[in-house]
Amino acid sequence: MQQEKQILEKLEKIEINVEEIKKHMVDIDSIMTEDDYEFLVGYRKEKSENKLISHEQLKKELGL
Repeated sequence: MQQEKQILEKLEKIEINVEEIKKHMVDIDSIMTEDDYEFLVGYRKEKSENKLISHEQLKKELGL
């Protein structure tokens, strides 16, 4: 009985630790690499210069 109580206490401590770790984890999808950032800057520049076309217009130009 005492051993079961100790196991439950340890599990509770582990659960608390896991929750604390989760609070401080970074979402991998929110991390931007240097390449990602460069592409984003390039996209913003092209967008501001009106160099982008829609998907529909691209398909028309390619005859699709």
